[in-house]
Amino acid sequence: MNRYMTPEQVCEELLPGMTVDLLAQLRYTGRGPEHRAPTPRKIYYREADVLAWGEASRRTSTADTALAG
Repeated sequence: MNRYMTPEQVCEELLPGMTVDLLAQLRYTGRGPEHRAPTPRKIYYREADVLAWGEASRRTSTADTALAG
């Protein structure tokens, strides 16, 4: 699972419902999945990192968010 994906591919294939703008905001605030930036205008995500980030943010109820913060 070392496939590298653009933000558009991540939103389309791995995180349905996530927008590219929201993914960029999460990247900016440091709350999103690990990413690579080989140049200032190119951003890539490793598929395994996105899936791990998604699993780490699993919640069983809305109260979990308040307790985790």
